[in-house]
Amino acid sequence: MLTAVTLKAGSRAIALRRSIEQNLDWLLRAWLVAAALACGLRIALSPAAQVNAGVAVIAPYAMLVAAPALSLLLALRWFQAGDRLAQPSVRIARIGNWRTLSAAEARRHPLYGADGLMVSLLIGMLLQVPLRAVEFLAATPAMAGEFPPWLAVLRTMMTLDVVLMTSLYVVAFVAALRRVPYFPRLLAAIWALDLALQGLTARMVAAEPGLPDRVAQALEGLLTGNAWKVVISIAIWLPYLLLSKRVNVTYRHRVPA
Repeated sequence: MLTAVTLKAGSRAIALRRSIEQNLDWLLRAWLVAAALACGLRIALSPAAQVNAGVAVIAPYAMLVAAPALSLLLALRWFQAGDRLAQPSVRIARIGNWRTLSAAEARRHPLYGADGLMVSLLIGMLLQVPLRAVEFLAATPAMAGEFPPWLAVLRTMMTLDVVLMTSLYVVAFVAALRRVPYFPRLLAAIWALDLALQGLTARMVAAEPGLPDRVAQALEGLLTGNAWKVVISIAIWLPYLLLSKRVNVTYRHRVPA
């Protein structure tokens, strides 16, 4: 019974991963349409922007729409033959005893591929794009004219965060999907950068004079929440990335010794 349930769950994961892979074009178009509409609505509902909706007002939203889409297209090109890339010369993941496989042996292994629990991680990375976008649109109104220095810094850092992190999570998603050997350490580096950006944003905005207390409290809640989400992701997925047989076969070409 347990074997049958496991096989059924594995088949569903494979079907879901294939569906994602085959519908990337549709997902890209859906993102561009939905994000453009959401950003346009955010600008239209911002009274200050209605007075002067120039390049400075539109640019952050244009980057939000375009950056993840461009990152997806570039990553698909960079990692077109991701599983053919060479293994890292230095191993960082040293927990456990492992036996190295050749590339051909790894590809023949039944656990080879971005299936199983990896599908949940794939979906999680992809969901970072709309979730981060919604947070940005909710926290950052379109602005025109003169505004306080702390608000300029806040808008700059929030724009940097959403553009950079959505782009990087998309690149990591494609790296995982295309079985790039460097995927686990790439995702670890993105987590570290994500945490660093939350702290840097808090410090830079707090250093500007005139920051209202209610804005400071709201920003602290937002950045702390973002940091905790990253920490929870690390706690859940880092042990899996280190110890999973599937991850080690697929991305490190090794099996338990």
